[in-house]
Amino acid sequence: MTLEFIGYLGGFLIAIALAPQLVKTWKTKSAKDLSLLWTTISLIGLILYGIYAAISGVMPLLTFATIESVMIIILIILKIKYDRAKN
Repeated sequence: MTLEFIGYLGGFLIAIALAPQLVKTWKTKSAKDLSLLWTTISLIGLILYGIYAAISGVMPLLTFATIESVMIIILIILKIKYDRAKN
Protein backbone atom coordinates (compact mmCIF):
# COMPACT_ATOMS: atom_id res chain seq x y z
CA MET A 1 0.00 0.00 0.00
CA THR A 2 1.55 3.28 -1.04
CA LEU A 3 1.54 6.44 0.99
CA GLU A 4 -0.37 8.20 -1.79
CA PHE A 5 -3.15 5.59 -1.61
CA ILE A 6 -3.50 6.27 2.12
CA GLY A 7 -3.87 9.99 1.32
CA TYR A 8 -6.57 9.35 -1.26
CA LEU A 9 -8.40 6.97 1.07
CA GLY A 10 -8.32 9.47 3.94
CA GLY A 11 -9.58 12.28 1.72
CA PHE A 12 -12.33 10.06 0.33
CA LEU A 13 -13.52 9.11 3.81
CA ILE A 14 -13.61 12.74 4.94
CA ALA A 15 -15.59 13.70 1.84
CA ILE A 16 -18.00 10.82 2.45
CA ALA A 17 -18.42 11.98 6.06
CA LEU A 18 -19.55 15.38 4.80
CA ALA A 19 -21.99 13.95 2.25
CA PRO A 20 -24.83 13.02 4.68
CA GLN A 21 -25.03 16.62 5.95
CA LEU A 22 -25.17 17.90 2.41
CA VAL A 23 -27.88 15.40 1.41
CA LYS A 24 -29.93 16.06 4.56
CA THR A 25 -29.79 19.82 4.07
CA TRP A 26 -30.79 19.45 0.42
CA LYS A 27 -33.68 17.06 1.14
CA THR A 28 -35.14 18.83 4.17
CA LYS A 29 -34.62 22.32 2.71
CA SER A 30 -33.49 23.33 6.19
CA ALA A 31 -30.09 24.43 7.43
CA LYS A 32 -31.15 25.91 10.76
CA ASP A 33 -28.89 23.56 12.74
CA LEU A 34 -25.93 24.16 10.44
CA SER A 35 -23.39 26.61 11.79
CA LEU A 36 -22.35 29.25 9.27
CA LEU A 37 -19.24 29.88 11.37
CA TRP A 38 -18.24 26.19 11.21
CA THR A 39 -18.77 25.99 7.45
CA THR A 40 -16.84 29.21 6.85
CA ILE A 41 -13.89 28.14 9.02
CA SER A 42 -13.88 24.73 7.32
CA LEU A 43 -13.85 26.37 3.90
CA ILE A 44 -10.94 28.63 4.83
CA GLY A 45 -9.01 25.63 6.19
CA LEU A 46 -9.66 23.63 3.04
CA ILE A 47 -8.56 26.49 0.82
CA LEU A 48 -5.33 26.79 2.80
CA TYR A 49 -4.81 23.01 2.57
CA GLY A 50 -5.40 23.26 -1.17
CA ILE A 51 -2.84 26.03 -1.56
CA TYR A 52 -0.29 24.03 0.45
CA ALA A 53 -1.05 20.89 -1.55
CA ALA A 54 -0.74 22.71 -4.88
CA ILE A 55 2.61 24.25 -3.95
CA SER A 56 3.91 20.98 -2.47
CA GLY A 57 2.52 18.78 -5.23
CA VAL A 58 0.54 16.58 -2.81
CA MET A 59 -2.17 15.38 -5.20
CA PRO A 60 -4.35 13.41 -2.74
CA LEU A 61 -4.65 16.46 -0.51
CA LEU A 62 -5.25 18.82 -3.43
CA THR A 63 -7.89 16.55 -4.97
CA PHE A 64 -9.97 16.16 -1.84
CA ALA A 65 -9.43 19.69 -0.57
CA THR A 66 -11.01 20.80 -3.84
CA ILE A 67 -13.90 18.31 -3.63
CA GLU A 68 -14.61 19.12 0.01
CA SER A 69 -14.37 22.87 -0.65
CA VAL A 70 -17.07 22.53 -3.31
CA MET A 71 -19.23 20.57 -0.88
CA ILE A 72 -18.78 23.21 1.84
CA ILE A 73 -19.55 26.01 -0.64
CA ILE A 74 -22.78 24.22 -1.54
CA LEU A 75 -23.65 23.94 2.16
CA ILE A 76 -23.01 27.66 2.66
CA ILE A 77 -25.21 28.50 -0.34
CA LEU A 78 -27.98 26.24 0.97
CA LYS A 79 -27.66 27.71 4.47
CA ILE A 80 -28.04 31.26 3.15
CA LYS A 81 -30.86 30.28 0.76
CA TYR A 82 -32.92 28.31 3.27
CA ASP A 83 -32.37 30.77 6.12
CA ARG A 84 -33.64 33.60 3.90
CA ALA A 85 -36.66 31.54 2.83
CA LYS A 86 -37.68 31.05 6.47
CA ASN A 87 -37.72 34.81 7.17
